[in-house]
Amino acid sequence: MKKIFFLISLSVFSLFSLSCTAQPGGPDDSSRKGQAQENGYNSKPLIRQVDFTEVAANTIDAVVHIKTEMTKLTPLYQSFFGVIIDRGVQRQTYSAYGSGVIISSDGYIVTNNHVVQDAERVVVTLNNKKELPARIVGTDPATDLAVIKINASGLRTIPFGNSDAARIGEPVLAIGNPFNLTSTVTAGIISAKARNMNIIKNPSVESTIESFIQTDAAVNSGNSGGALVNGHGELIGINTAIASGDGYYTGYSFAIPSNIARKVTHDLITYGAVQRGYLGVNVAEMTNEIAYKMGLKEPKGIYIARVIPKCAADVAGMKEGDVLLKVNGVEVDSYASMMEEVALFYPGDKVTVEYLRNGKISHAELVLLNSKGTTHIDPKRN
Repeated sequence: MKKIFFLISLSVFSLFSLSCTAQPGGPDDSSRKGQAQENGYNSKPLIRQVDFTEVAANTIDAVVHIKTEMTKLTPLYQSFFGVIIDRGVQRQTYSAYGSGVIISSDGYIVTNNHVVQDAERVVVTLNNKKELPARIVGTDPATDLAVIKINASGLRTIPFGNSDAARIGEPVLAIGNPFNLTSTVTAGIISAKARNMNIIKNPSVESTIESFIQTDAAVNSGNSGGALVNGHGELIGINTAIASGDGYYTGYSFAIPSNIARKVTHDLITYGAVQRGYLGVNVAEMTNEIAYKMGLKEPKGIYIARVIPKCAADVAGMKEGDVLLKVNGVEVDSYASMMEEVALFYPGDKVTVEYLRNGKISHAELVLLNSKGTTHIDPKRN
């Protein structure tokens, strides 16, 4: 079985786009079509490679190298004629490296939580090799995201794109610092969306939010926290992990969607903590067996296994056995995709859901509640 390893930086992907189709009409149009069919081609648009050098040039300065320093206390013991003597502790300092993406011209940077977790000192190196100390603004172990800040102005940034609009097969770029090779760009395509790999492990949170964008970009240790960029030069993901048996890239990498990253970074900067609303349901992935028992022709949506009393779904009238189909008009067919959509909203937000009950489609408007059962926004108090 392959293990999952976290990364420190990202890689860049090449981009492709559809070519223009031939204009209809004219005596030459039919002859071209006939010739294409004779050559074994059909009349569908062809895919061609697009030059992505401009996108790389416009984004590479907004990806930074992050170095962190941490202290580890190691107990020291000495054996003296069979007697173990406690010699106290040894203080050891060690370093780790990663990547980050500048999201504001005044120095806010998004990265992975595991890049800066437990760091006592954080140093950011810009693409022009300038080093600046950074402070940790806030962390969110549930999504493995963090925000740090450097004192600077006029910095190049990468604007957030809409990760919901990203399509499977879409070419993308990734930028990061694998093996401390700064400003590395690699290329790939989006292989899948809404992947839940169960790789965010943190005892400080009850539940994690995983809905990764999967790509085939070549990334390695040092890429975590880097940028996944589309053909418009927009940030659509934060590269976080690879699937590997030996810790090196073997064909799979995973990025946190930008829509989640945008919400988390806004909350950490504004409130110091992420504000989350909850539906108040326990769900199960829809299987062929569940679909058969419910009389469905195919597995579709998410099975509601339990509705928590007095929470949003319960107040709106949802029941155990309902099948959740859409959240605010977006289809959900897995726990990961449901969590990705709900994670974009705040306590007190109204969310429309579409669900199936007894073969009939119904709609309900839910008012999301926080983990305390209220609609309040609770800033972190330092």
